[in-house]
Amino acid sequence: MDPLEEAIVISFDESGNIDSGLKAQAVAYCQQIKETPTICRICIEKLRFCKLVQVQFWCLQTLHEVIRVKYSLMGLDEKDYVRSSVLSIACSDDKNVGVLEGPAFIKNKLAQVFVTLIYFEYPVIWSSVFVDFLPHLSKGAAVIDMFCRVLNSLDDELISLDYPRSPEEVAVAGRVKDAMRQQCVAQIVRAWYDIVTLYRNSDPELSSGVLDTMRRYISWIDIGLVANDAFVPLLFDLVLLDGLSEQLRCSAAGCISAVVLKRMDPQSKLSLLESLQISRVFSLITYGDSELVPGVAALLTDYATEVLECLKRVNSEEAKRESTKLLDEVLPSVFYVVQNCEVHSGFNVVQLLSSYMATMKGISTLKDKELHHVGQILEVIRTQIRYDPAYRENLDSLDKIGIEEEDRMAESRKDLLVLLRSVGRVAPNLTLLFIRNSLASAVSSSSDRNVEEVEAALSLFYALGESQNEESMKSGSGLLSELVPTLLSTRFPCHSHRLVALVYLDTITRYMKFVQENPQYIPMVLAAFLDERGIRHPNVNVSRRASYLFMRVVKLLKANLVPFIETILQYLYQGLQDAVARFTNTGYTSKELSASEDGSHIFEAIGLLIGMEDVPLEKQSEYLSSLLTPLCQQVGSLLSTPTDSMDESSAKFAIIQQIIMAINALSKGFSERLVTASRPAIGQMFKKTLDILLQVLIVYPKVEPLRNKVLSFIHRMVDTLGASVFPYLPKAFEQLLTESEPEEMVRFLVLLNQLICKFSTLVQEIVEEVFPVIAGRIFGMIPTDAILSGPGTNTEEFRELQELQKSFYTFLHVITMHGLSSIFLSPKSRGYLDRLMQLLLYTSCNHRDILVRKACVQIFTRLIKDWCTGPNEEKVPGFQRFVIEAFATNCCLQSVLDKSFEFRDANTLLLFGEIVSAQKVMYEKFGDDFLVYFVSRGFPAAHCPQDLAEQYCQKLQGCDIKALKSFYQSLIENLRLQQNGSLVFR
Repeated sequence: MDPLEEAIVISFDESGNIDSGLKAQAVAYCQQIKETPTICRICIEKLRFCKLVQVQFWCLQTLHEVIRVKYSLMGLDEKDYVRSSVLSIACSDDKNVGVLEGPAFIKNKLAQVFVTLIYFEYPVIWSSVFVDFLPHLSKGAAVIDMFCRVLNSLDDELISLDYPRSPEEVAVAGRVKDAMRQQCVAQIVRAWYDIVTLYRNSDPELSSGVLDTMRRYISWIDIGLVANDAFVPLLFDLVLLDGLSEQLRCSAAGCISAVVLKRMDPQSKLSLLESLQISRVFSLITYGDSELVPGVAALLTDYATEVLECLKRVNSEEAKRESTKLLDEVLPSVFYVVQNCEVHSGFNVVQLLSSYMATMKGISTLKDKELHHVGQILEVIRTQIRYDPAYRENLDSLDKIGIEEEDRMAESRKDLLVLLRSVGRVAPNLTLLFIRNSLASAVSSSSDRNVEEVEAALSLFYALGESQNEESMKSGSGLLSELVPTLLSTRFPCHSHRLVALVYLDTITRYMKFVQENPQYIPMVLAAFLDERGIRHPNVNVSRRASYLFMRVVKLLKANLVPFIETILQYLYQGLQDAVARFTNTGYTSKELSASEDGSHIFEAIGLLIGMEDVPLEKQSEYLSSLLTPLCQQVGSLLSTPTDSMDESSAKFAIIQQIIMAINALSKGFSERLVTASRPAIGQMFKKTLDILLQVLIVYPKVEPLRNKVLSFIHRMVDTLGASVFPYLPKAFEQLLTESEPEEMVRFLVLLNQLICKFSTLVQEIVEEVFPVIAGRIFGMIPTDAILSGPGTNTEEFRELQELQKSFYTFLHVITMHGLSSIFLSPKSRGYLDRLMQLLLYTSCNHRDILVRKACVQIFTRLIKDWCTGPNEEKVPGFQRFVIEAFATNCCLQSVLDKSFEFRDANTLLLFGEIVSAQKVMYEKFGDDFLVYFVSRGFPAAHCPQDLAEQYCQKLQGCDIKALKSFYQSLIENLRLQQNGSLVFR
């Protein structure tokens, strides 16, 4: 090896045996050689005589880079030398050159170099490139293979629309294709024909490669060159002849598909499709595991798609009849392919069938043939949505494999179920009949297929509900009135499987509108949800889902349940204690809970039922006590029992959480009017429960999940017990305020906001008592003169502080807007007043959240109304002066003048409206004291002309707030222009 060859070999070495310093030297040396003026000659000489693959690749790669980057800088002689040399190497003129004997990646790199020359030189400079190459094909397989690689690379690098192209590349591609059409395409196609004919038996792999290349070019060459009496018989002969290489047969099928997909006017396309006599290949799809099947399947799908397009686009009745005839011929084979063959064209088939159903929408009455096709489409859908029995156990236990399979099927079903809805709209009775038969077949199917058959049939019935309008759901029109009762009464042998149980419950729920109109089926619905098919199902995920769905059913049927209430509650009560015991079981609570289906919904459903006033008080008390008493006793026992380990503590906490969630859900069925006015005894039971659950905060003051659940229950009791909850709040607040973490404080503020919004001034004493504690804690956490944003604040701790700050502003806004601003002036809170005002002032001027600023301006406006009765009459000494000198000047003028105040933003306009309203209120309360300071001091500081200041006074003193807002915006915009030195006053 000479030094360059040695350096190339070292630079490509990946064994790890080469010293890194030596390798770096080798790479640097190779790079140095690349920069020499004669690099093209060096590379070509190496290609002529060096057999090392690394050297060949480096030389070809370097040639490609030089031509691509420096072509315009190359001299004519150098271009001519490179051109002739590359052609010579590709055509194997020099027997010393071994490139065509090398591995595929070397030949592909040579093809890439060749195509780069075509890019720059064809047809203007090197117009004969293809004509020069064609005579060399007689040299044999190596040159033919190289020619195919050049054409493939030309398609990949320039012509194919499968890749994004720049405008320049698109223009070059057009130029190349136009020149090839005029000059050499016919000769190339003839060469393809001769090669395939000659080598079909002796070298089927070479013939296959030629056909694969031809397939790429059919879309843009003259279709008559291929779709003729010579080539079409050859292609079909190759596809149909048993004993030939399957690879060659698949390639021939691919070429026929390319012919089928050729863009043409619909009448010409129809003639072409008819001439192909595609029925010749129908029998090939029964070859089982043959590699030929996917290719033929794709061909039939493409053919059917194109025939359908012709049917849509042709105008004459004769053409439509011919299209329909061809479609009727090919569709049975397409259906067979989808149901029996492992092919990757499923999505295209769904698109085809969806398109076919779209054409059926315009037909008032379907013919027998069309009804048969629709029935086959339904069969295809059922086949495709059926799970593979191999995953049965995985889907029942829902392990990792089961989750992946369920996700895959959910994605696969999307388009299929859309297709089902289309079928349901076009042929509703046929669809319902198909689903009825599917259910009947699934029930009677063998055990080894039962799960998947039943699940698929139920899924079809469930999906069909989306295409049913509300009226048909209610009336049960057609077979629906038969199907729903059948569903409710059927006991599937495989109901223990998770998939079947879930889709069964979902399907029942979907058709509840029918049950609502036919209440005689209510007992059957209740049985389905409350026996082993639902809440008592052995699979905990099914049980939770049943709990959630049953709650939805009770909400919908509530009015219909009144005549059956006693019977239903007795029926429910039979399994109620089991439900309570199971729901609070350690094994149950240790499972990961779903946000919307945690199992507590059975208690909400029961609460909705026993919370109705139609239930007699004695029965209502009995049912409620039978639930609350054991749950509260269990909480008391857990609170008084010590634990020895972390695991025991975790299990205990989980059970207490579940119990609180259950009671919380149960209480949702009881209205405030019922528990406080008409039946206070019921309210007393919830008060006792609240008293017990508040003990959780005392025993476990720092267990955050428990605190959150108790807090949630207090929220519920505020809505349920109304003002009678007040005596319990001090005890609750004392415990909830033991923690000072920002997240805890945010939750507490939300509770206070609920109380204030619901009870307004009735909670003044309660809020007045806790406000100084809250203010002290919050002022200890957040600054009063800084905004919690910017660099370094993207941490969880800062996000919690930001949320606390925002919640505090909301809390202050709620207090102020509900007539409780005197809380700020109480003896215990007065010490925080100055810091509070400074915080509100700074925020109203500077906060990045415009809506927060708006809230602060509204707070100031309300405080002015509450604390200032007139000029020099104020409840808070110095407040008037603070508002005029600080708030008015900084917020109402200076902050609005800032360029960040964007009038084009909708929220900013809302803030601006509040600022203008605040000025109006200040004038009404302070009179000339406000005007004198704001106009005589604030405006001059902003360089406002005197005449505009006078106009402002006039607008402010008028009654039209809209005119004031419009003028003030114009004034601010003019002052901004003046600051930029480009003012023209309007």
